[in-house]
Amino acid sequence: MQDAVPVDLEEHCISTQTIASGGLLTVKRDMVRLPNGNTSQREYVIHPGAVVVVPVLPNGNVVLEKQFRYPLHQIFIELPAGKIDANEDILLTGQRELLEETGYCASDWVKLGSQHPCIGYSNEVIHIYLARGLTAGKHQRDDDESLIVFEVSFEECLSMIQNGEITDGKTIVALFFAEKYLQKHA
Repeated sequence: MQDAVPVDLEEHCISTQTIASGGLLTVKRDMVRLPNGNTSQREYVIHPGAVVVVPVLPNGNVVLEKQFRYPLHQIFIELPAGKIDANEDILLTGQRELLEETGYCASDWVKLGSQHPCIGYSNEVIHIYLARGLTAGKHQRDDDESLIVFEVSFEECLSMIQNGEITDGKTIVALFFAEKYLQKHA
């Protein structure tokens, strides 16, 4: 392998404009100076970040959800997840979302990693947690949340990815992170 010559790849903002701003997302358009001195335009979405939780029951099954997702007008199978509220600790976000959506609380939390799902057009980061020591309770869903909670074996989760039943990116990545962690810490 040849020695890499250091190259400045960073683009520098010249000006920024807010195109749209809603309750969750803000869309920006920036003019940037490229490393070669030219200018270009970048449009991107500002996102508050999110947490996805892989809840594993004492029997080894994973708690999943079925939820209708409006942008694609279809029902998806997902892990519990949600956005980080302003100034909220990411672990607290995971704990809150697990309880709100499924009714479960967990006594054992492991941060597995994070992912950037849309690097070409968003600054979103999704933090991934494994939750074990689950205790069932009553969900506390928001008024605008409708979902079905169910459990399947870890092996079935992986089969559901392979056969196209699970296509949600954050769920796929989180399950693969959890699979590797659980294999190493069995």
